[in-house]
Amino acid sequence: LLWMDFPAQPATPTAAPVALLQAIGQEPHAVLAASDWMVVLDDPAAVEALAPDFGLLQQLDRRGVIVTAPGAAPVDFVSRFFAPRYGIAEDAVTGSAHCTLGPYWRERLGKDSLLGEQRSQRGGRVQCRVGDTRVQLGGTAVTFLEGTIHVPGD
Repeated sequence: LLWMDFPAQPATPTAAPVALLQAIGQEPHAVLAASDWMVVLDDPAAVEALAPDFGLLQQLDRRGVIVTAPGAAPVDFVSRFFAPRYGIAEDAVTGSAHCTLGPYWRERLGKDSLLGEQRSQRGGRVQCRVGDTRVQLGGTAVTFLEGTIHVPGD
């Protein structure tokens, strides 16, 4: 696996904006906020079947919206990530979202090492090693481009 190290971005429970609840169209288990809104559902199938209202999501005041639910072994949790405000209806696999997902699921499941699965159309799995202030994210990678960058000197 290729590993990257990022600051943890724990979310705090909060009241959900009406537009968020309308856009998701599901009754959440919890709503939290960090850089992104995070909506926790009880059923992973509901995350997979989600068809959010992108117009409403675009009106929200945070970078994006993470929707997550518990997974089934070997996956600890599932998620999807939407950022229509920035021209990204749905991101395939979002490392930065796992900086929020990791701390949440660590606390909820009592595990420092977690496997997340993003259930976008392309999808992917992200290993999370969660510490108090950092999250290490591991995943597979495929080389699709090689090149050289030339930076002009002074």
